[in-house]
Amino acid sequence: MQRLQEIGRKVRKLLSKVLNRLTITAALLVLQALFLWAISYRLSDYARWINPVLLALSVFMCAAMIRQDSTAPEFKISWMVLFILMPIQGGLLYLLWGDKRPAFRLRRQLEKAAGEVEPLRRPDPAAQKALERLSPRTARTSAYLRDYAAYPVCAGTEVKYYPSGEAVYADLLPALEKAERFIFIEFFIITSGEMWDSVHEILRRKAAQGVDVRVIYDDVGCATGLPVAYWRTLEQEGIHAVPFNPFLPVLNMVMNSRDHRKIVAVDGSVAFTGGFNLADEYINRKERFGHWRDTAVRLEGPGAWNFAAMFMELWSSQHAQDPGLSILTETPRPAPRRTVGLVQPYADSPVDGETVAKNVYLELINQAQKTLWITTPYLILDNAMLTALRLAAKRGVDVRIYVPGTPDKKMVYELTKSFFAPLLRGGVKIFTYTPGFLHAKTWLVDGEIAAVGSINLDYRSLYLHFECSVLLYHCPALADVAEDMVDIERLSHPVALAECHTGPIGTMISAVLRLLAPLC
Repeated sequence: MQRLQEIGRKVRKLLSKVLNRLTITAALLVLQALFLWAISYRLSDYARWINPVLLALSVFMCAAMIRQDSTAPEFKISWMVLFILMPIQGGLLYLLWGDKRPAFRLRRQLEKAAGEVEPLRRPDPAAQKALERLSPRTARTSAYLRDYAAYPVCAGTEVKYYPSGEAVYADLLPALEKAERFIFIEFFIITSGEMWDSVHEILRRKAAQGVDVRVIYDDVGCATGLPVAYWRTLEQEGIHAVPFNPFLPVLNMVMNSRDHRKIVAVDGSVAFTGGFNLADEYINRKERFGHWRDTAVRLEGPGAWNFAAMFMELWSSQHAQDPGLSILTETPRPAPRRTVGLVQPYADSPVDGETVAKNVYLELINQAQKTLWITTPYLILDNAMLTALRLAAKRGVDVRIYVPGTPDKKMVYELTKSFFAPLLRGGVKIFTYTPGFLHAKTWLVDGEIAAVGSINLDYRSLYLHFECSVLLYHCPALADVAEDMVDIERLSHPVALAECHTGPIGTMISAVLRLLAPLC
């Protein structure tokens, strides 16, 4: 009897893996691909009429792609190679997969919401002037974010840095318990387990007490971690919820733009962000790819307000019948704290034609005078980023990049490793975190500026995803960031050029991987 029960558990476990949402979706996509192939095969007899039309489509799509100013050159080159190799099919493939921008309807909704939320983000001229006194060059970066990302620099905000998911989890629950007006939660991944279940229990209780609780989760990121239409379950519990950009098993890449942000905002006065998601591997209750290391920050004060506004902008774009803007207009602004340093939260969106995340990273690289330390789970660079990092090292900056020692995606990790040799030759130091997977997205510049958020060093984060981060200027927490990076290096392996594939075959494989990177 016991053996039958054990077999039953194994069968149920197998079925849950095989019949989950992702595998079913993948099967539907394969069927669609086979259907399209069957149609093209049946129409082969009419090729002499169809092929000129498809060739004309390829020429048109190629021209349309070339004239887009906001498209990365590497992306254009990769697709042009595909057009050369597949002149007949290339245009159709680009039509299905090539347009990296969100669909028109989604763009229009987001632009409308941005206009409505903008008055809720008030500039702080005194904070901007204080930053200009500290560093005129840094103040220019801050002004760029104020003018092109609509998020001003803030003073009077306390900052706490967390070197692990476990550390932020310990403070997250008490912060949620103290909510009196609202709780906003926005995450790429939410997975049932200890972490989400404990957060969920507090959200249920707070909603029952009259606190306005709202949740945005990415529909693809949560595909294996939450049941289908999970938002309905939350709504029944009094928790307002929206699945961002619901995934449809259709062969087009409007689905490319995902909500990769990580935001917890409580009453407009406390906010958390970083690399962590609401899943057990982020607090090492579940082992995946060895020890999972992440980072986060907590803001308390005026800087936290901008994360609430950031959340509300996306919420109102997705929930027109319940925009929720009155919550922020009726909530008092948080009073400034007595603290040193300045903070500047910011968001990036693929709809505005401004690559904010990439531009901020380039600004940080170009500003570095002594040290530039970076942690990132993925290292997939365009030419501008690669050139800037190598140039910084060549002009004498101590550039160090920390990446995972254990990959979560083997193919992506091979692509990451393809950048090791050119970086090392330029003087950049690279370290692999030996205990496991390093998921942190943290930058430290000269010990005076740090960036902590959700933004990876890859094409998806820099061009496709909705992202968020916060710049910390001259804050006491920067000492904690530096200490954490020193500890990461202590547990990491320094990569030598001799370990890289530098022979003719290895060099060619790396070059091909880098050529294909923008298509991933």
